[in-house]
Amino acid sequence: MKVDGQCHCGAITYEAEVEVDAIAICHCLDCQRLAGSAFRANVPAPASSFRILTGVPREYLKTGESGGRRRHAFCGSPVYSCAAENPPSYTLRVGALNQWRELGRPRRQIWVKRRLPWVPPLDGVPEVEGQP
Repeated sequence: MKVDGQCHCGAITYEAEVEVDAIAICHCLDCQRLAGSAFRANVPAPASSFRILTGVPREYLKTGESGGRRRHAFCGSPVYSCAAENPPSYTLRVGALNQWRELGRPRRQIWVKRRLPWVPPLDGVPEVEGQP
């Protein structure tokens, strides 16, 4: 499915192809902080289909506890994240996409051991304690 999105102020716009029903919910502390919320909803887009249309996002490299490095792009709000080098895909923020209602249900939840106690499990959505 073709999607397009933008940062909150609209300076960065982009488009990509994504699969319906491929949303991942992440409950890790980084995602909670980056989203400013209880979790973050993401959808992967192959690098071959992702294209920035306007603007140039700011980026920084984040090194995780595992030693893995990810590039995070943002304007005033998060736009995407990807592997630090030669990314095979981009992780897009569901709430920044114009077609968020058409993306279907989440496929999985990760880092559920860090899920806030007042966030209930999603019926029928597989859970992983940490990073798969």
